[in-house]
Amino acid sequence: MLSDDWRLTDDLDDFLSRAGGFLRSRPALHNTPLTDIEKLRGDGAVAHGAAALLFGVLESAGEVRAVFYRRPRGHLWITPLSAEQAGGLAGRLAGLGHSPSGVFGDHDTATAFAGAWQRHTGATYTPFWRTHLYRLGTLTPPRPRPAGRGRLAGERDHEQLVRWCREFCVDVGEQPSIDLIDAGRWAESRFGDRHFTFWEAPDGTPVSMAAATSLVGGMIRVDPVYTPAHLRGHGYAGAVTVEASRAALAAGATDVVLFTDPANRTSNALYQRIGYVRLADFVGHRFSSGAPEAG
Repeated sequence: MLSDDWRLTDDLDDFLSRAGGFLRSRPALHNTPLTDIEKLRGDGAVAHGAAALLFGVLESAGEVRAVFYRRPRGHLWITPLSAEQAGGLAGRLAGLGHSPSGVFGDHDTATAFAGAWQRHTGATYTPFWRTHLYRLGTLTPPRPRPAGRGRLAGERDHEQLVRWCREFCVDVGEQPSIDLIDAGRWAESRFGDRHFTFWEAPDGTPVSMAAATSLVGGMIRVDPVYTPAHLRGHGYAGAVTVEASRAALAAGATDVVLFTDPANRTSNALYQRIGYVRLADFVGHRFSSGAPEAG
C-alpha cells in the first residue's frame, strides 16, 4: 500500500466526515483519538489554531484503514498499521517537511514509524511512555469491600480535585499537566472535562478518587485513579474504580477502558481482579531534532 493513499488535511470537520465511523468502529482500541478529537471539537481547535492541526486518513477500496493526527504539543497519534504502512507514512511526512516531536500508538506501529522516521530524517527516538490498555469485561467488586461509600464529586470538591490531580501528575512525571495546573489553566488540562468519583471513609473523608471521560463513541475511559500515598493498601483504589466503572456502564458505555503502567504490578493485578481484560500495549517515542528530507 503506497504512502500516497494517505489523504492529509488540517480541516477537523473534513477529517471527521471521513474517519468518524472508523474511529467509532473500535472504540476501546481508539479511545484516545476519540477523546482527543472530541476535545478539539470543543475549545482545542480554536485555542491551538489550524496551523497546529494535521490529520491523515488511509483509504483503500473506499474504506478507511487507519488514521493519524498531530496532537497540539506536536506528537502524532497513529492507529494500527503494518510496518510497511508505517514506513510509508514516515516517508510521506518527512518528504513534506513535517517535524513531529514524537509518536504514540500501539507498540508495533509506533516503533515501526519511529524507526522509519530515523531513517528518513536522522532524528533519534527514545521511548518515554509505555502502557497496557484494559477493557472491562464482567465488573467484579472487590471482596472484602473497604468501609465507606462512593460519591460523585461536585463543585465544592474542586480544590481537592486539583490538588490530587497535581499529586498524581508528580507521581507519574506528567510535567505538561503540572504546568497547566500551576498556571491556573485547569480547564485546558486533560482533567478539566472529567467526571470525578470519590471513595469516602465512614466519616465522610475522601480517601481515593477516580475520573472518567465523557461518553463518546460508546466508550468511557477511567483515568486517572489516585490514592494519596499514606492511604494506600486499604482497597480504596479498587472500590473507587468499581464505582466509576459502574457509573460508566449506567451512562450507556459499551466499552469501559483504562490504561496502566506496566511496571506497576499492583495496579495491573487489581484491575484484572475487578474484571478488566488486557487488550493491547501502547508506547510513545520522543524524537530528537532532525531535518526532514525535502519533498
